[in-house]
Amino acid sequence: MIIKSIVIIAFILIIISLGSALFHLVKHKTQEQSEKTVKALTFRITLSIVLFIFIFIAFATGMFTPHGLGARMHQAPVAPVK
Repeated sequence: MIIKSIVIIAFILIIISLGSALFHLVKHKTQEQSEKTVKALTFRITLSIVLFIFIFIAFATGMFTPHGLGARMHQAPVAPVK
């Protein structure tokens, strides 16, 4: 449950950072606001990479298991019923 909470919080932070960058890009055209846009986008990219690495490590160590279509691909094949 804590893994899912961390991922959800990270996604929310990514969306907030993207919204902040969009606001600074659209609202103001000065050099200072341009730097704020770059900082917000850099934060978003960094957070996305950290989230990807976190999910990869959680999946590799077994702390996170897929549910749904991806889970079926990792199961042992079932013998057909005659």
